[in-house]
Amino acid sequence: MQQASLNVWLMTEYPPALKSLIVETVVEQSRIRILNYRELNRGLYVLYWMRNSHRASMNPSLNFAVEAGNRLNLPVVVFFQLNNYHHGGYLRHYSFMLEGLEEVYKQLTKKGILFILRSGDPAAGLAAIAAEASAVVTDSGYLKYEREAEADAARTLACPLVSVESSVIVPLNSLSGREEYAASTLRPKLKKILPAYLDPRPDPGAQHSSLNMKLESEDIALLLNKPAADASVPAVPGVRGGTGAARRMLDVFVQKKLRVYNEQRNDPDLDATSHLSPYLHFGHISPVEAALAVIDTGDPNAEKFLDELIVRRELGFNFVRFNDSYDNINSIQSWAYDSLMMHKCDARDYVYSLEEFEHSGTHDPYWNAAQNQLVRAGTIHNYMRMYWGKKIIEWSRSPEQAYEYMVYLNNKYALDGSDPNSYAGIAWCFGKHDRPWGSRPVFGKVRYMNDRGLKRKFSMNVYLEKYPDERRGI
Repeated sequence: MQQASLNVWLMTEYPPALKSLIVETVVEQSRIRILNYRELNRGLYVLYWMRNSHRASMNPSLNFAVEAGNRLNLPVVVFFQLNNYHHGGYLRHYSFMLEGLEEVYKQLTKKGILFILRSGDPAAGLAAIAAEASAVVTDSGYLKYEREAEADAARTLACPLVSVESSVIVPLNSLSGREEYAASTLRPKLKKILPAYLDPRPDPGAQHSSLNMKLESEDIALLLNKPAADASVPAVPGVRGGTGAARRMLDVFVQKKLRVYNEQRNDPDLDATSHLSPYLHFGHISPVEAALAVIDTGDPNAEKFLDELIVRRELGFNFVRFNDSYDNINSIQSWAYDSLMMHKCDARDYVYSLEEFEHSGTHDPYWNAAQNQLVRAGTIHNYMRMYWGKKIIEWSRSPEQAYEYMVYLNNKYALDGSDPNSYAGIAWCFGKHDRPWGSRPVFGKVRYMNDRGLKRKFSMNVYLEKYPDERRGI
């Protein structure tokens, strides 16, 4: 049975009016889940509870809400709750996010859709604005706190709650429904059905304006000028959030970098990567849009980039959705866990505290440069991120401590911190989605990296100059 017909079959117990909205939508039905059994309210609008997909175009969640509003002869209101965001309240993430939301507000206004931004208690905020909604649509969450928020809302809302997968190209609903062992097990499943999700229909237009509704919202411009955020992690100079910035980044990659991507992407001295990860994390750009832009070039380098964008990235979403231990060492495969624990008490040449790691206080100028890049630029070059993680394992007192340090540092400083792909990248350093290697001290059978490999493959001169080792120790 195909996924679309399976979805319809599963909905036989749902209210007919709600079921008809799903059957007739242009959004792929496999993206859609109804989270409760409520009847449609006689409300004033359809509410889109925006969480992860901060964009006004190529957004299946918004598109479904607009279609539902059109069929119900109701306007659409978009609601964003600041306290739903889980990044520790640091200025870096807060400002990047608000820059994107300011753009969303302007684009939605042109579409005749009211955008409401509020802070405060998340559950109370949603309940208050949903009280006058006929139905609530949200973009699916994959992390534990996001799924818990969905479940709480499904229990407490008096109207239907519909979840739409908008963060991925191929929705998890269409796949195996369980954790994948590695990219090699996910890749064939994705490729089999991928073409169906790379042919998006045009965004529907809202037939009814909600701009004249008297709903209170906080002022985004005011929040940007006077942010109530922790400035100990400042915004990254010269880096701006939003769909416009994401598309400019994508254009530069397609026009100038894609042709050298295979050859140069791993070299830290060169700038051959897309820099799209923060924008994908905040949902400022659709991964479908990024994939189509690369496919349309016909460049032979496209295949490798698409494998990273689709297979590797969506393996991360599969990981956090089906492994609730994704933020700790219990998430890794048993062979890797057992091997690391067997070597837990091995002697280490160096052991550093979290404070020393955070302040780039190690003996290794390459590792320090990677940490400096993370702190100053909000990202680490893809290859250096692997080296950064492997060395934290080598220089921590235990594998458990190393995992905790990596999660803390990544989530605090990386613009794409707390992202499914980031959690998968951390777990990879501990053997997740990898294979056993030859046994060695500290790592056991988990893959090892050292500075000799860096110097053998790359000059590293430009990278060290760009992120100099200015501080040794604390």
